[in-house]
This record gives sequence, C-alpha cells and structure tokens, in this order.
Amino acid sequence: MNEYPSWNNPPPGEPILGSVNWGGLKTLYIKEVRRFFKVQLQTVWGPAITTLLFLVIFTVALGRGGREMLGVPFADFLAPGLIVMAMIQNAFANASFSLLVGKIQGTIVDYLMPPLSIGELIAALTGAAVTRAFLVGGAVWLVMSFYPDLSVSPDNLLVILFFGLMGSLMLAFLGILTSIWAEKFDHAAAVTNFVVAPLALLSGTFYSIEALSPTFQALSHANPFFYVISGFRYGFLGVSDSDPTLGAIVLLAINAVLFLLCYALLKSGWKIKN
Repeated sequence: MNEYPSWNNPPPGEPILGSVNWGGLKTLYIKEVRRFFKVQLQTVWGPAITTLLFLVIFTVALGRGGREMLGVPFADFLAPGLIVMAMIQNAFANASFSLLVGKIQGTIVDYLMPPLSIGELIAALTGAAVTRAFLVGGAVWLVMSFYPDLSVSPDNLLVILFFGLMGSLMLAFLGILTSIWAEKFDHAAAVTNFVVAPLALLSGTFYSIEALSPTFQALSHANPFFYVISGFRYGFLGVSDSDPTLGAIVLLAINAVLFLLCYALLKSGWKIKN
C-alpha cells in the first residue's frame, strides 16, 4: 500500500512541517508559560496584592466624602484602570525577559535554531505574555471582588476582553523590542522605569482627564496607554474619557506597526545574530 496513515509518516522527500509549525509554536508557548507560572506567587499573585494596595491607598486618601468621577463612585472608577495597568505592565515584563536572558546567558540559540518562523516566534512570546497578563488581570479582579463597597461587575465583557488584549499585545510587542535592543537587565529596567511606568501612571488611571487643562488633555490623547485604560474602563462602567471606537482603531494601528517592527528586527538579526 502507498497510503500513509499519519502526518508523522509522510512519503519520502515530503516535508513534515506544514505552512505553520504548530508543534513548535505550542512547545515554545508552553515553555514560556511554565517559566513564569513556576513562580506564580511572584508573577501573578504578587501584582494582584500590590494593585489592591494602590486601591486601598487611593480610595482612603481621595475617595472619602462620596467623591465621584464620570458620575460613578471613585473606587468603581479606579478599579478597572488598576486591573488593566497591572495586566499591561506584566505583559511587558514577561516579553522583555526571554530573549534578553538568552542573550546574556548565551542560550539565544535555543530560540533561533528550532524550525520556527519569525512570525511563530513572535506569536509564542506574545502569547505567553498575554496569558500572564490575563492571569494577573483575573487575579486582581478576583481580589477586588471581595473589596467592600466596590463594584467590578462587567458592563460589556467583549469590550473588556478586546481592550485587555490590545493593551497586552502592545506591551508584549514593546517588550520584545526592548529585549532585542537591550544588552543587560539595566537597559530593560530603564525602559520599565522611564517609559512604561510613567506612561501607565499618566494615562488617566487615577483621574479623569476632564479635570486637566486643555494642554494636558491633548498630551493624554497622545499617550497610547490612555486608550487602553479608557476603553477597558468603558467595558466595566459604560462611560469613559474617550470614544472607545477611536481607541480601538488607534490600538489596532499601533499594534500592527509594532508587530512589523518586531518582525523586521528579528529578520535582520539586529543585536541577536550580529
């Protein structure tokens, strides 16, 4: 018989791998997820507790006296922004680690030699980063659900998932770019401290931009993190500082550009193969 019962046993001369190496993609994704999940107290539950402390501090300091923002109690306004801020920061932390530690320890070949295309490599790394982001977001939401006098019930789950995904992907791509550029952990820490953290904190997480002057409102609209926070908040509250449709378009465009940049740099081998 000339028939071959399994794709693992193709005719001589025919490639085993198809257009997409699903086995390799799955393997690298699982490896990246297991790496951070082995220390889940640090990578998942730690950020949840830290974010809850932000909520406690700001609601105690600023939320007394029935203070409201966008027509909702201050704590309800604050919670969605804190959830997605934790998500995007952890997406960046995860994506910026793998290639960088490989370059430092001399194990970058483990990412470059397997029969994975550049797109598959990016998909596995960003997929693991997004997985960590959603686990952190779920943990934060779970902890906040027990917080007194706080409502974290979704108003539109699809909007929440969309903006959570867009924000996580944006920071995952930025993390990959950082790991390509960085030569030591100090470089990645500099991007975290001087780019990611300021943009996240100045994105309307703790305040409504309606209270800002026109100049600072314009600056806020130039911050891509603002659209992540605003859109994610809209999914919980049904109100936001900006049009969610505009935010969705901006984030889709930014993610497309970041993906192409990641692809081009990995294909060129800049600071990885050279």
